[in-house]
Amino acid sequence: MARYTGSVCRLCRREGTKLFLKGDRCYGPNCAVGKRPTPPGEHGQARQRRRSEYGMQLREKQKARRAYGVMETQFHRYFLKAERQHGITGENLLVMLERRLDNVVYRLGFGTSRPQARQLVRHNHILVNGKKVNIPSYLVSANDVITVKPKTAELDHFKNLRETGASRLIPKWLSLDAAELKATVTAMPQRDDIDLTIQENMIVEFYSR
Repeated sequence: MARYTGSVCRLCRREGTKLFLKGDRCYGPNCAVGKRPTPPGEHGQARQRRRSEYGMQLREKQKARRAYGVMETQFHRYFLKAERQHGITGENLLVMLERRLDNVVYRLGFGTSRPQARQLVRHNHILVNGKKVNIPSYLVSANDVITVKPKTAELDHFKNLRETGASRLIPKWLSLDAAELKATVTAMPQRDDIDLTIQENMIVEFYSR
């Protein structure tokens, strides 16, 4: 599968908002969005002025896709699945993306960014209900228990997490025992639990064209 290997800071600048792809750097003064808020490239400022309805819909779709690290084909499959579910399609889509294992690992603070969390999952460092799961797109369910492999727990990052607790706010649909590096999915996420500034209705309009 193809994957993006360029500068992730360019992605944030292109979308005009922080996607938190660079870990702790995104929270500090060295964040590229804060330093250079215009889109990358020679004509970034000009592109920012031209924004059609289609362009705004595209940007919202790209923002969600890039924030969660999902390729185009997979993102479209998520949309089709969300469309078949009961409820509001846009909310169903975001909830599904939020339930991805790599995102949950990031939300718990096990990874400093979603790309790092994805790497932890792929390299068999994360257990779900006591079993190794190395599929970042695995969708967690209520009452799932997520833990860190014992050998991985000895790394400095996880030692600090056990001693100081989570450095970021844990969503209310997750509970974390930092001392044991053990988390539980207490409920399914709701739209209000997702803090990304995404207008999901525009994504629905984009695919409904």
